[in-house]
Amino acid sequence: MKLYFAPGACSLSPHIVLREAGIPFELEQVDTREKKTKSGKDYWAINPKGQVPVLEFDNGERLTEGPVIVQVLADQKPASALTPPPGTMDRARVQEWLNFVGSELHKTFGPIFRPTTPDEYKKISRENLGKRFDWLDTQLTGKQYLMGDKFTVADAYMFTVVRWSPRVEINLAKWPNLKAYIDRVAQRPMVQEAFKAEGLTM
Repeated sequence: MKLYFAPGACSLSPHIVLREAGIPFELEQVDTREKKTKSGKDYWAINPKGQVPVLEFDNGERLTEGPVIVQVLADQKPASALTPPPGTMDRARVQEWLNFVGSELHKTFGPIFRPTTPDEYKKISRENLGKRFDWLDTQLTGKQYLMGDKFTVADAYMFTVVRWSPRVEINLAKWPNLKAYIDRVAQRPMVQEAFKAEGLTM
């Protein structure tokens, strides 16, 4: 199994899940601007969408879209309890969180990173993120993780996206529960291993 990734990008989420689940895997770094892998492959040929992550199975099949990848990985190792059993309300709650992160947070960060986005639009995007963080801060009151005391695939994705905040000049100190949550996830041994492998700093 191979994960195509870019350091610190949304591919960090399945990278963390692979380690948390104890699944053997290889890493292949991607230059997302040049659309080349570190070994020189044309990334467009691997993923015509041009984005990370891609999970490549041993039989050559490839899967894209991080929220789907993390659920598939967790289902391969049910003993890891990284996602609740199918058909349960808790499973639906984890999927609800994954969709929230993807639609309300991940896609709101995107325009702020693009140099061609007008400053006024970036300002609106930051304001929208702030509103989402207001709500998230209340949701995390008295909780270790999104689902309570148990780390799930939703936490891997939430952590990956929210930690982009300083890069877009958003100070998480305004949301103490959210900041404490990000700091807590960052201290998990498998998260630290993923950071080290990607050459990232906390």
